Amino acid sequence: MVTIVGYGAMAKAILEGLLHQNFTCEIVGRDKKKLQEIEKRYGVKTHHLDNFDISDKDVILAIKPHALEAVADQLKGKASTLYSILAGTTIEKLKIIQAKYYVRAMPNIAAKKQASMTALTGDEAKKEEAQKLFGAIGKTIWLENETKLDIATAIAGSGPAFLALVAEAIADGGVYCGLKREEAYELTAGLFFSYANIADELPASIKDQVMSPAGTTAAGYNVLEKNSVRGAFIESIMKAFEKTK
Repeated sequence: MVTIVGYGAMAKAILEGLLHQNFTCEIVGRDKKKLQEIEKRYGVKTHHLDNFDISDKDVILAIKPHALEAVADQLKGKASTLYSILAGTTIEKLKIIQAKYYVRAMPNIAAKKQASMTALTGDEAKKEEAQKLFGAIGKTIWLENETKLDIATAIAGSGPAFLALVAEAIADGGVYCGLKREEAYELTAGLFFSYANIADELPASIKDQVMSPAGTTAAGYNVLEKNSVRGAFIESIMKAFEKTK
């Protein structure tokens, strides 16, 4: 049994991924109406947060960081393992909730499609268990410290939003050149699918394979470099990482 505290977008994404992999789950939250909706939609047990006993449970904490203290006040008992997806919230801060072991995780919204890239760190004794649990919603990487997890948050956690901006811009370019909107979106989605299947190659290698001398790719790439797209993305990762602190 996996106990998920929270019912926001990420909590639901994780729930959908885990259920798809036949995990037994339950949801804990404050709003009775939302809990009823989740119970009806997903067929899982739900519980009100007030004095909920987490003793010996594997708990995924999927709430907003600012709500940590308020939620901790409502829980009782000592969890077996507390898995937290709270960005920028250290294990030391998480100890406001009692548990035998602590693991921080940073999945992304693709969890609902079992395609998350989830970074993990925490008690080494739970490394294998954590990778199995979050492996149900995609790929995982175990990092040796929390600083690296915060960097991973900027890449794997925030990254889908950054790539969505890229996808929207590419599609807009297609529309500007004469494609229908649905055609541009379909082509762009296909582009991301294609890249995902060769992403194990070095990015520079992919670029070099595509870019021929004085060709179409070279012309477009030159515009991206002139407009400092590379630098903007590097800075976006740096700013997102700074925000975790």
